[in-house]
Amino acid sequence: MKKKILALMLLTVMVLVTACGSGASNNGTSTTNGNQTAEGGETASAGKLKVVLIIPGTLGDKSFFDAANNGLQKVKEELGAETKVVEMGADKTKWEPTFNDIAAGDWDVIISGGSEITEMFNATAEANPDKKFINYDTDIDEAPANMYNMSYATNEVSFLAGAVAALATQSGMPNANKDNVIGFVGGMDIPGINAFLVGYIQGAQYVDPSVKVAVSYAGDFVNPAKGKELSLIQYNSGVDVIFNVAGGTGLGIFDAAKEKKKYAIGVDSDQAALIKDTDAEKANLIITSAIKKIDMAILGAVKKLQNGTLEMGKRDVLSFVDDGIGIAENDIYKNVLPADLQAKADEVKQKLINKEIKVDNAMGMETSEVEAIRNAVKP
Repeated sequence: MKKKILALMLLTVMVLVTACGSGASNNGTSTTNGNQTAEGGETASAGKLKVVLIIPGTLGDKSFFDAANNGLQKVKEELGAETKVVEMGADKTKWEPTFNDIAAGDWDVIISGGSEITEMFNATAEANPDKKFINYDTDIDEAPANMYNMSYATNEVSFLAGAVAALATQSGMPNANKDNVIGFVGGMDIPGINAFLVGYIQGAQYVDPSVKVAVSYAGDFVNPAKGKELSLIQYNSGVDVIFNVAGGTGLGIFDAAKEKKKYAIGVDSDQAALIKDTDAEKANLIITSAIKKIDMAILGAVKKLQNGTLEMGKRDVLSFVDDGIGIAENDIYKNVLPADLQAKADEVKQKLINKEIKVDNAMGMETSEVEAIRNAVKP
């Protein structure tokens, strides 16, 4: 009998010790779906980090949105995160409800991009202080304490694109003509697009102050037919290279370039690389692209968030110095643009890196100032 009582007492003590030990292992931190809050308020993961990308539009633009999706893929492949992409489409009335629905889920990190969505994205972040948010492309400085914002020195990379365009139009390249006129097709007449335009004009004039620039706006980022229509007008007027800053609309620029056997410059992603497998003839007319390295920026931000070094509540502007921007120097660029012109473009790039060239930014300009710059180079 005494042995049975002793055995029961020992069993009771073992159960109590085990229970106390299990409670102490969490150090008082509650966990949900394998995730816990680390020191500094950053999200750490005992299992997989859960990251969602919200697209204010649709994938398939071979530019801005696809670059962000590539970044999400890198987060999945390199960081082992659980990921999802949500395409909100063009109906803006659905955007805010979608942000709220996603924020109500169990995602650790919510990513989206674009100044169009910044206000509602900020509001979503403020309403969900337990989540982390990343805006991968906005020109607005204000950010909630749980939001990290990024933007890119688009005026500088466009300056280099303008220099390349001016070098090409003056060259003996097969599809260049004798007219000293280059083109620009933007999605909309807004500051974010005009930041590209002003840099492009100044870069072209740096090479040749007498160069002219034809400028058109489609009023839409998802209308390739409109992009082609505007580009054909420019090509028919004597333009031999057009800078695409129009998102999905810009795909029509490449269609027009192929039809007229003229040149184009891509934007955001290496657009020639994205097209060459399906249409090599078209891709070989895209001399280069002005790239925002959105994919690497997203990957870098999530990495820092994981290790607790990401500074929330601020906006960083990524430049040549940060390797956040650049032009595509792929095989097409090396084969199509003569070597001596590549060398001149390299000189311009190095001066931009060294801050020997100061490029104006339309983000800080009045509408009248941008209009004056456009009119000064009008063909």
